[in-house]
Amino acid sequence: MAEQKKLGFFESLKAGLEKTRNTITEKIDEALKMFQTVDEELFEELEEILITSDIGVNTAMEIIEKLRETVKERKISDSSEVKAFLKEIISTMLKADVQHLQTEGNPAIVMVIGVNGVGKTTSIGKIAYQLKQQGKRVLLAAGDTFRAAAIDQLQVWGDRVGVEVIKHHEGADPAAVIFDAVQAAKSRNVDVLICDTAGRLHTKKNLMEELKKIFRIINNEIPDSSREVLLVLDATTGQNAVQQAKVFSEAAEISGIVLTKLDGTAKGGIVVAIKAEQNIPVKLIGVGEGIEDLQAFNPNDFVDALFDA
Repeated sequence: MAEQKKLGFFESLKAGLEKTRNTITEKIDEALKMFQTVDEELFEELEEILITSDIGVNTAMEIIEKLRETVKERKISDSSEVKAFLKEIISTMLKADVQHLQTEGNPAIVMVIGVNGVGKTTSIGKIAYQLKQQGKRVLLAAGDTFRAAAIDQLQVWGDRVGVEVIKHHEGADPAAVIFDAVQAAKSRNVDVLICDTAGRLHTKKNLMEELKKIFRIINNEIPDSSREVLLVLDATTGQNAVQQAKVFSEAAEISGIVLTKLDGTAKGGIVVAIKAEQNIPVKLIGVGEGIEDLQAFNPNDFVDALFDA
């Protein structure tokens, strides 16, 4: 049954990456057929393909440099062998020390940040659903008090997945909401508290102060709890997502990325760019609109789904 589920996840991942695969893999295959031998011209062609697929200039150059070294070390002369080494290099680049979501502790804290419109609240709802499926007791905190719609949307997801939401009125102090949520989580023996926060990049200083205040409360109230700080990014925005990761990293110590809408873009190469340029592991990816379409990120599966026709 577990094997069947894994197969189902891989198939939905493969389907979700179809647009990206058409952009990257088909062009790489064409280049490898065009250049029968491995030479500098082939490397330049492959580098250009990677750059245009939103992997980014610096990351593409790094991948091709490693490919040059590998080809030289292993004395590869046949272009048909290059693709396997390219996959191996990208897969290695994507690996992180901790790839899975940390939910140990009593309660564990999952802080979710990101700008409006990236799928932040939807991601929170889907994470809550998955944790409940694992038998964990989950509580949500509506810390994005800047917009009434954000509070209402989180409540809709709470109702949908059967999870309680701790909330205040619009304009309330987010730290006060988190404080109340932490107290509720402790008194109700909750396993995981997921906190929504406002993401307003144009007021970065305010955002940083707000987050610091929230972290101080968490540190004071539950100092031994494990915590995740997840940044939600929209894959369809391409290189703009890398810039958002850079700015948010200055405001908080991000432990992982949730990359949404991979199924709606040809810019899936952004997964590689974020890890290479910001050194933040992608932990969850969205490959569809269904409640189970937010998947744990597996570098090997991702690269297989990306390169296999």
